Amino acid sequence: MAPVKNICCIGAGYVGGPTCAVIAYKCHDIKVTICDINANRIDAWMSDKLPIYEPGLDEIVFSRRGKNLFFSTNVDKHIQEADLIFVSVNTPTKKQGLGAGMAADLAYVEAATRRIAQVSTSSKIVVEKSTVPCRTAESMRAILEANCTPHVSFDILSNPEFLAEGTAVADLLNPDRVLIGSLQTESGKIAQAALADVYAHWIPRENIITTNLWSSELSKLAANALLAQRISSINALSAVCEATGADVDEVAYACGRDSRIGSKFLKASVGFGGSCFQKDILNLVYLSTQLNLPEVADYWMQVYTMNEYQKNRFVRTIINTLFNTITGKKIAVLGFAFKKDTGDTRESAAITLIKSFLQENARVAIYDPKVEKEQIYLDLSEPGVLDNRQQVERGVHICASAYEAAKDADALVIVTEWDEFRHLDYSRIYKDMHKPAFVFDGRLMLDAPALRNMGFKVHVIGKNSLEGRA
Repeated sequence: MAPVKNICCIGAGYVGGPTCAVIAYKCHDIKVTICDINANRIDAWMSDKLPIYEPGLDEIVFSRRGKNLFFSTNVDKHIQEADLIFVSVNTPTKKQGLGAGMAADLAYVEAATRRIAQVSTSSKIVVEKSTVPCRTAESMRAILEANCTPHVSFDILSNPEFLAEGTAVADLLNPDRVLIGSLQTESGKIAQAALADVYAHWIPRENIITTNLWSSELSKLAANALLAQRISSINALSAVCEATGADVDEVAYACGRDSRIGSKFLKASVGFGGSCFQKDILNLVYLSTQLNLPEVADYWMQVYTMNEYQKNRFVRTIINTLFNTITGKKIAVLGFAFKKDTGDTRESAAITLIKSFLQENARVAIYDPKVEKEQIYLDLSEPGVLDNRQQVERGVHICASAYEAAKDADALVIVTEWDEFRHLDYSRIYKDMHKPAFVFDGRLMLDAPALRNMGFKVHVIGKNSLEGRA
């Protein structure tokens, strides 16, 4: 097979956009076109303000855009021209029907696959880049073979992403590993080698792992489930720490020094969010159920259950501490993105917390340095329900600064670990808040003793009490 010279990526989202921008940045001999039917999104990629915030992404896109990196809504044209096609469309959790709430909705993957089959006039390598259930490639192959024109063939590869939002560009430039799965046929292995050659422009060969298709698909779900399991484990221990007087940071540090465990993903918090962990765990639960493995399904379901418990426990702590009611009280929420250094709000813990505050008739003031006002209102509203949107807008005020959010607040709640929240003028904030002034640190990032010396009543997840008794 000839070297790959023309890549088309279907889907200009959080995965396809950064991934293919970095490929263009590192492979000047390859033309890369990122396609999407959403014209507004493509226009944003062509503008000075990209639709995705990731540190370092602007520089990479601006340096290659118009040279070997292009953006287009003409999906058919670029499918026809490409040697290799990344399918990087959304795979949300199904909202209704069989598997609702757990199974991945593969409608976009199927639509993209059918389009590739219908318009291709030459043979292609088709690469699963979206997170998909195990054996999705089998369905894609059936669709391609049933709908393609004579003399056109397709090789399907699985190339899951292992990006962490906020560090996606660094992850792409220096990945722990790149995983490429293929059918173990002669043509499948040739296609696998062709994609490996693309990544080998900048990634050492020993970091490019080749497997069969099914191992590659399952590895993505397994990796996210194992990482989420660690977070849920330390969060479960944080509840024990609060009840016993242990310090969750000290426990995590002691455990993390064990080389068999390691320190990563042992940071207690209000709960994990993002586009992958919850979706992939529930997908794994659904897969296990379908395979008649109920004990396995129950095991992974508990990881999800613990995450929901941590968020609900944090809300209960806030309400109980504020004299068992937050009705009419102003709660200042700092952070809405699910983690720092990203504008992504999918499954953010902030959404669950704020909805709970609104149900208790609190007034909520929100500040996040990267999340747009409209996105916050969309995330907090029920889709298509006008009355609900109006209720949210009455109960929620989006602020331009942390100081505006905290003014006249009864409580300050840290939900996202933005670095700027460490360096705020908390003496100013204390002066402007109602007294007693409560701080609830959901990310273990503030200097609690210093805040207590100012007069704040401080609660930190995984610590013993408001006053820090030993």
